[in-house]
Amino acid sequence: MDDAIRKAETLIEALSYIRQFQGRLTVIKLGGSAMEEADALRATLEDVVFMATVGLRPVLVHGGGKPIDRAMAAAGLKPRKVLGRRYTDDQTLAIVVRVLLQEINLGIEKQIRALGGRAVGPHLGSIQYLFGEKMTLAGPNGEPVDLGRVGMVSRIDAELIRDFCAAGVIPVIPCLAVDADGKWLNVNADTAAAAVAAQVGAEKLVLLTDTPGILRDRNDPHSLIPSLNAAQVQTLIAEKVIDEGMIPKVEACLDSLRGGVKKTHIIDGRLKHSLLLEIYTDRGVGTEIVL
Repeated sequence: MDDAIRKAETLIEALSYIRQFQGRLTVIKLGGSAMEEADALRATLEDVVFMATVGLRPVLVHGGGKPIDRAMAAAGLKPRKVLGRRYTDDQTLAIVVRVLLQEINLGIEKQIRALGGRAVGPHLGSIQYLFGEKMTLAGPNGEPVDLGRVGMVSRIDAELIRDFCAAGVIPVIPCLAVDADGKWLNVNADTAAAAVAAQVGAEKLVLLTDTPGILRDRNDPHSLIPSLNAAQVQTLIAEKVIDEGMIPKVEACLDSLRGGVKKTHIIDGRLKHSLLLEIYTDRGVGTEIVL
């Protein structure tokens, strides 16, 4: 009976958040172990279906770094880096498109349907969510350095995404954009999620990672920082508390906040039902970032 009462109390606690976020869009960037581990992925997608069922409108954005690496290795291709960024040639792009659209995106869509939800992705290329242009880096002398078929999101079909969400359908968006010539561009998944969140006017952006959130000491999971603002983020970057792969994630959060998103969250996708714990409970489980 005590266990049943605790469950009822949890539902009551969630009720105020369900009311608060009713009809609001939440963009969720799916990556890391939340995609790689079958149990973690299933738990995450259960959370997403729950959110859609109670009236919060989730939008999924995903990458596919590790499966792409494995597919490239199987094809005998070695990753090439330019100024620390991966160069995407035509052969690499063909693998990226196949893995993201025909394998990962289609698989997520099927799982959501199996869990009782409705989802739609562009896995046949008939629906375009993201549009972009080629991206270059500044070289040592300020000259533009080409990255091949790497792009940045210039616009999204926000109306299409909102229409799907209003109908109770979950958009599942791979980190691929279409350029002015109708050709694919490989886009960073964190920046793609930030662009989607800002341009659809999302209430929240949630990034699923392989850490509990932002840690003051990366070797101590108990050093989790529950909340940060933009100034504190910049201080932690200067102090190298936030470094390496976490920098583009916090920058994506800040970009989306500047674009009008209310709150951003970095949470552990390995923790079962971390999405529900972060959004529908008083304490949360990750790091929230606000302006």
